Amino acid sequence: MSNSSSLTQFLLLALADRRELQLLHFWLFLAISLAALLANGLILSTVACDHHLHTPMGFFLLNLSLTDLGCICTTVPKAMHNSLWDTTTISYMGCAAQAFLLVFFLGAEYFLLTIMCYDRYVAICKPLHYRTLLGSRACAHMAAAAWVTAFLSALLHTANTFSLPLCQGNALGQFFCELPHILKLSCTHSGYLREIGLLGVSVCFCFGCFVFIVFSYVQIFRAVLRIPSQQGQHKAFSTCLPHLAVVSLFLSTAITAYLKPPSISSPSLDLVVSVLYSMVPPSLNPLIYSLRNQELKDALRKLITGFTGLHLFCD
Repeated sequence: MSNSSSLTQFLLLALADRRELQLLHFWLFLAISLAALLANGLILSTVACDHHLHTPMGFFLLNLSLTDLGCICTTVPKAMHNSLWDTTTISYMGCAAQAFLLVFFLGAEYFLLTIMCYDRYVAICKPLHYRTLLGSRACAHMAAAAWVTAFLSALLHTANTFSLPLCQGNALGQFFCELPHILKLSCTHSGYLREIGLLGVSVCFCFGCFVFIVFSYVQIFRAVLRIPSQQGQHKAFSTCLPHLAVVSLFLSTAITAYLKPPSISSPSLDLVVSVLYSMVPPSLNPLIYSLRNQELKDALRKLITGFTGLHLFCD
């Protein structure tokens, strides 16, 4: 059996055995990644170029698009490469980098979604204090805290996992490098228990964020229902629905991936669930926000019209 000091590569889960299906997976992943890159790129360009979107929510939406781009670029390119060239290998350092970046971007996205919930809470429940509580400096500090916390968490988990001796082979039951699957290759109980302790702290922190989100939305819905006019209620709900939809999508796919009963686990189901939580939210988040946010839709339309007009002028 090999140990971590002699491992030079890991074997990822093959997406398919037949060559035709491998190429189908390649084109499917290419389409999803291009859609995600285009959608998030448009969000980034629109928020950066339109001064009407230079608001706290616009700033956090820009950061969210960066995490979505990071998630897609971390897992999909290697999966596409393996499908195209009919291989399943990834280098030891490449696997460590992929595992670190995945934890980093997913953690940053969850913390940013929590902050965006606070933004909606202040906007609806304490509108008179909105500019005070969510000034530019406060927003920058909260976003920086989300990124730094995610970075430190990813660094701790990755360093601990890859410092463990691995003696259960090098085959991962996943099409990208994921820390739980690497832990299964460990042959030491002390390091494993140390990682379980780190995971416990992370789970408690994430659960605290979840409780904060639930509590905030309870207060938001109570405040909205006290608005006398139906039009006012509709306007308030419309500002919260995109964020609530994105949070629900993120949490439902992550919970399905990590908390599904082992009795219903199978390679094909695990593959579908992994695709759901690693690729679907980054692709759908821009669509959810652009469909429900009229100001963002107008800015996107203006940006696309400007690009089209410039292209026609150059022609």
